[in-house]
Amino acid sequence: MSGNSLVLPIVLWGRNAPTHCISSLLVMDDLATIITGCHDGQICLWDMTPDLEISPRAMLFGHTSSITCLSKASAVSDKQYIVSASESGEMCLWDVCDGRCIEFTKLACTHTGIQFYQFTIGTQREGRLLCNGHYPEILVVDATSLEVLYSLVSKISPDWISSMSIIRSHRTQEDTVVAVSVTGILKVWIITADVSRMQDLDPVFEEESKPIYCQSCQSISFCTFTQLSLLVVCSKYWRVFDAGDYSLLCSVPSENDQAWTGGDFIAADKVIIWTEDGCSYIYKLPASCLPASEHFRTDVGKTTEGSIPPLVYSIADRADKQLLICPPVTRFFYGRREPFHKLLVQGDSAGRLSLWSMPETSPLQPLSSVSSTMSLQESFDKLKPLAAGIIDQLSVMPGSEEPIKVTASVYIPSQGRLVCGREDGSIVLVPATQTAIVQLLQGEHMLRRGWPPHRTLRGHRNKVTCLLYPHQVSPRYDQRSLVSGGVDFSVIVWDIFTGEMKHIFCVHGGEITQLLVPPENCSTRVQHCICSVASDHSVGLLSLRERKCIMLASRHLFPIQVIKWRPCDDYLVVGCSDGSVYVWQMDTGEADLFFTVFIPNPTLVSPETLQKAPGGVDKGGSFLANKIFKQVKETIRENIKEHLLDEDEDEEEEMRRREEKSKSLSLLEYNLTMDTAKLFMSCLHAWGLNGALDEVCLMRLGMLKPHTPISFGLISRGGHMSLMLPTFKESLLRRLAQGGSDVSDRKLSVSEIVGKGTYGVSRAVTTQHLLSVISLANTLMGMTNATFVGEHMKKAPARPPRPGTPETPRKTGPPPPASSPALQGQIKQGNYKSVHSCSLLLSLLPLCVWLCALPGWSQLAAMHCVMLPDLLGLEKFRPPLLEMLARRWQDRCLEVREAAQALLLAELRRIGQSGRKDTIDMWAPYLPQYVDTVSSRKLCLFGVYLLKSNSFSESILSKSCQPHTNPCHPGAWGRFSLAGVRLLQSENVSTALLFDLLSNITEAEGY
Repeated sequence: MSGNSLVLPIVLWGRNAPTHCISSLLVMDDLATIITGCHDGQICLWDMTPDLEISPRAMLFGHTSSITCLSKASAVSDKQYIVSASESGEMCLWDVCDGRCIEFTKLACTHTGIQFYQFTIGTQREGRLLCNGHYPEILVVDATSLEVLYSLVSKISPDWISSMSIIRSHRTQEDTVVAVSVTGILKVWIITADVSRMQDLDPVFEEESKPIYCQSCQSISFCTFTQLSLLVVCSKYWRVFDAGDYSLLCSVPSENDQAWTGGDFIAADKVIIWTEDGCSYIYKLPASCLPASEHFRTDVGKTTEGSIPPLVYSIADRADKQLLICPPVTRFFYGRREPFHKLLVQGDSAGRLSLWSMPETSPLQPLSSVSSTMSLQESFDKLKPLAAGIIDQLSVMPGSEEPIKVTASVYIPSQGRLVCGREDGSIVLVPATQTAIVQLLQGEHMLRRGWPPHRTLRGHRNKVTCLLYPHQVSPRYDQRSLVSGGVDFSVIVWDIFTGEMKHIFCVHGGEITQLLVPPENCSTRVQHCICSVASDHSVGLLSLRERKCIMLASRHLFPIQVIKWRPCDDYLVVGCSDGSVYVWQMDTGEADLFFTVFIPNPTLVSPETLQKAPGGVDKGGSFLANKIFKQVKETIRENIKEHLLDEDEDEEEEMRRREEKSKSLSLLEYNLTMDTAKLFMSCLHAWGLNGALDEVCLMRLGMLKPHTPISFGLISRGGHMSLMLPTFKESLLRRLAQGGSDVSDRKLSVSEIVGKGTYGVSRAVTTQHLLSVISLANTLMGMTNATFVGEHMKKAPARPPRPGTPETPRKTGPPPPASSPALQGQIKQGNYKSVHSCSLLLSLLPLCVWLCALPGWSQLAAMHCVMLPDLLGLEKFRPPLLEMLARRWQDRCLEVREAAQALLLAELRRIGQSGRKDTIDMWAPYLPQYVDTVSSRKLCLFGVYLLKSNSFSESILSKSCQPHTNPCHPGAWGRFSLAGVRLLQSENVSTALLFDLLSNITEAEGY
């Protein structure tokens, strides 16, 4: 949830999986989850079974650049947190279970490596993140808040750190951080308990600095089996050092010009080294490197580069030799809990994960067989039925099974329309909610060809690359204009209401890659332009009013990466991939300034030489000529295809013509609000748990059953988003089978998967979905015609009159049926007897529909609020989060507030006395360490609420009232609770105020 809004994403992935060029990967300690980051900035969560079967579950969105490193951020099994870093300095803390973003920050430096470090202070364990990258120190970051606490700094030869490792000492209270700089100097820092408690920016200097001549260091690993060896892998050789005095024990050069990219210990006497082409080698260390051998350290001082290498034990090679865009990423992990697999994990640019299980003993033979492999696209291809796309029903051509690919899209919320550009150059306009209903829900629409109603715009000769609706960015643009760019070098302006092609700009010499809107404070002329960027390294300002290119800045030597604006000086700033920057004058089109390492010579191409202006009428012509042209235009207005006249001369006539044509060519009118409610209620309802209620939902309420598993999403802190992949069904079926379900004997129907799986994904997803379905049901209970059947579904909601214009007169008729707030409140509470007293306010037909629908919505809300845990089963039900419900206790939206209050009360009753006590104990550390009048009043109210909730009695609370010095101790809660009872009797205060305190508590948790 982002801010105070309640957002519920539903994803239509289509048949083609998203690209996922893997740049980093991580395996959790329980070997049940694999996390991969890609160069596009997304993170993918993969589930792994004990049999090493893998399937993608969800994708996390929030980073704006390539993921550089991943690390775990918690050692507690019930809180599986990871931290990710990107090239732009972003850091995000994620919950692996549900994909929530717990915390995020952005630093002015790029991390290339993160190590998790846990230490103990008294009885509490705290976590730190040690970060290295493109800066000359190691930053120590709090693993919960992502704040930089202090740094490990070098006195001698400070430089960027290539790699680092943490050596944990079980004999002393001191741990060691060993790092290698880019110049091959080994750095050693000692972390004591006093240093771990530091929370200021005082630097900690190194204890030792020693040159080991390991340039281009790729990784450094500590041997956890013996705790006496270090493995340093460089691009051309790898070396083993003594972890005591860092003496060189052995050195092995690469063969056949291979480039090493990393390595690790797989046993006390074996190491595994991998290369940039995906090959991995297992070496047996010589006796001089083994502490248990009598020959240990016998070669210290004698080992030279090129000495006899250790024996090659076995080799793990990539099964396929396909050409990859980027080198594969390889890592070694071994389970710290059962099953104790030793895994070699590799991810490549095609989004494929490959696993090799390392045997304890193996003959001298290659491990060419992959234990498990899976790519995103393969997982999508295995789905039955295939994942639904956004307009698949409109894109399948006769004689072809594959739909035409959608290459660009834009959603217009004000009109409820989705605009999709396709690979064949066509553009499809379709109602967004109706096309989603077709793709996800069962109904008579599945038998109709060409449904939903749509319009196809044809003008591009090849793939559409980008779409822009300028009015959505700024209201200064005409709301009829839609702009598209394609591979055919053209930019086309469309009338979105009539489907007419208004103008074609052909000023670029390459495919259009971006369409941008200038800022508000530009000059008047530029404000009516859009900015187009093409692959020929050119930038244009295209005037939608004048229908011509007012500036074309071309001949940039390298691809354009970024466009910036400086309106106060009328400057357009262009940044290229080689680091060069060009500053252009927007009105005049002159290059005022440029600076680059290659000293380019930019020139400005005149737009008149590239584009012919459309024909127009001479504004200095006579009045008779103007009258003639108006008569001609009136005669051929239904057949004209090009604009031959200037719009400024007959703006009123042109507006009237467009309005008439817009009405005749408009899409089927529909009720956008009710269609949206129908889509969400049908997707959120737990189908298959209550057959009688399902029948009511289908017959009376007009809801539809899903015909495919629905991929939901979750919006969390800072707008970061987690989206379930369509392959989550595989993980769901395995989880249901483990919970004792009968899925092994039969296949679950789609409705059962939606019912049993939606509320078994995670607690955060359950909270969001229950809040949504109950609040929406509350809203529908307070409406007339509150069903999804009937003629009112076909009527579009009345549009408000334009500002400054009088409201148009309407036909007189009987007033709409009124709805009394008191009556609605009585119906929500189940008091239906008083309905007859207000029957005069309602007409007969709406009254029948209303009375039939209200019990249905009431039953649906009650099932999701109270009965869902019993119907679903506690082993499959993920209960809602009390913290998130507390934040919604005083939500600004009445329906959401009522839903949160009902859910919180029901959940507190369900968890019982022991659960409420555990909640108090868990929240107690977040309370302030002082008690003033206001906070004591809030604590009292909390006790009053617990007494009123269910089974808490004053005698039970009295037993917990033991003398404690800390007012935040659970025993103190009992004293405040007893005081709250008397406060309630004396002042008659409202218990809702207690949730101000709960909101303050949950602020730190990011809900």
